[in-house]
Amino acid sequence: MSEQIEGRNAVLEAFRSGKCVDKLFILDGCQDGPVRTIAREARKKDTIINYVAKERLDQLSETGAHQGVIAQVAAYEYASVEDILAKAKEKGEDPFIFILDNIEDPHNLGAIIRTANLAGAHGVIIPKRRAAGLTSTVAKTSAGALNYTPVAKVTNLGHTIDELKEQGMWFVCADMGGETMYNLNLTGPIGVVIGNEGEGVSRLIREKCDFVASIPMKGDIDSLNASVAAGVLGYEIVRQRLQKK
Repeated sequence: MSEQIEGRNAVLEAFRSGKCVDKLFILDGCQDGPVRTIAREARKKDTIINYVAKERLDQLSETGAHQGVIAQVAAYEYASVEDILAKAKEKGEDPFIFILDNIEDPHNLGAIIRTANLAGAHGVIIPKRRAAGLTSTVAKTSAGALNYTPVAKVTNLGHTIDELKEQGMWFVCADMGGETMYNLNLTGPIGVVIGNEGEGVSRLIREKCDFVASIPMKGDIDSLNASVAAGVLGYEIVRQRLQKK
């Protein structure tokens, strides 16, 4: 599936044919009929609309003929949070989900999806805003895991965590200054929250977590890459689950 669609007719057709548009870029100040129609279709589908300067559109454009609109289309279909929970139920296992708080690097997202699959997680949840979507780079970096591990995209991560808590899930985030992960009981239905590459887990999301787990570090620098942190914490959960059996 094409990752980027440019030009008014092509973008409008993408919306009307039901393609999953991750992000829409529109020339700031452009208010003519076709562009307003595209924006209306985008709002119906709850697509993020970014109004940007012509320089930004020219920079993004692959064809040089964007006509003031560029749509970035997901390379894979998104699942729902219910699909992820159903997968856990189907396997007769406690839900194990990765929640990604504004992971913006597609290589990190792809690597985390790959780790989630190998660790036996039932799915990955990402936010709509300030985050990488399911681009072809993500698909390639996941090394095929996207075919097996459902990824859900939600409008509000905090609300999603609250809803999952009501269904009996616990949440742990990887962050400095928490309890060493080896001292925590990470069995049972659990969501692992991994933060942004630069800022870590946002304050609001961190406050919703039941545990804050720190990964012991012996080196001279103070943080791990997001996908490596996901792997280390994810596999501590695998170890505890295996031990409990």
